Amino acid sequence: MKILRWLIGLILILGILWVIFFCDMPSLIEWQSNFLKRCFLVLFLCSVFCLWRILRGPSSADRAVAIDILGILVLGFCAILGVATGRSWYIDIGIAWALQSFISTLALAKYLEGRDFDE
Repeated sequence: MKILRWLIGLILILGILWVIFFCDMPSLIEWQSNFLKRCFLVLFLCSVFCLWRILRGPSSADRAVAIDILGILVLGFCAILGVATGRSWYIDIGIAWALQSFISTLALAKYLEGRDFDE
């Protein structure tokens, strides 16, 4: 049963990636290039998978890793928006988000380990 679920998930992921890379899709935002639009969609797909892991994670450590990866994906969104729009303040937001994500991951790891924040 587990192998069947893995196989269905793999087929679903490959199908979604095939649609993203090989089908022409309309967009609500006018992008500078088709490549940036596809990168944005792949990051969105990864974000959906991270949110799924946060909701269904079997342990707290899995949820913490998914939250950390989601922070990295937000940094990727900021970088793509900065390139697409030509505005540098998206990169500034991404750097601030990366620092905040790192500090919050450390705090969550200490909490899950059972230590106080001042140790």
